[in-house]
Amino acid sequence: MDHRRKILTLAQAGERARALAAQGLRLVFTNGCFDLLHPGHLRYLAEARALGDFLLVGLNSDRSIRAIKGGQPLGPPRPICPEAERAEMLAGLEAVDAVVMFDEETPLELILALAPAILAKGGDYDPALIVGGAEVLARGGQVRSLTLVEGFSTTALVGRILGRP
Repeated sequence: MDHRRKILTLAQAGERARALAAQGLRLVFTNGCFDLLHPGHLRYLAEARALGDFLLVGLNSDRSIRAIKGGQPLGPPRPICPEAERAEMLAGLEAVDAVVMFDEETPLELILALAPAILAKGGDYDPALIVGGAEVLARGGQVRSLTLVEGFSTTALVGRILGRP
């Protein structure tokens, strides 16, 4: 199976979201940079997928990561992996049903366009502060803060690669 077919354009993602809603299926949406995949990502995505019928992951473009992360003096410039590679890696994961790229600094416009039934983010996010959360709740959806897997982060992984404690 060619998992790259799971990488959708915004128009395709919108069509898929509407089709799922018409069938009464629950679309779960989450987003992130997913620069270097690690077990924390895998567990988080599996937990998100278990919340509904279809997991759509919004992936920050290279440009949006540079805007968010800015210069990182203690490590390599981010992102480390280009967006096409990050999208392909995510699409290859069993828990991920589809991936859509976004270029903005936040996924708000994407969330508004997709109208997910469930918006999920990692446990390091306060549910009241999750971008798009108020809009999802206003439509009768749910906002979930998922289990934070301690000991795993891209920043820590980069530090290990560079030989830093």
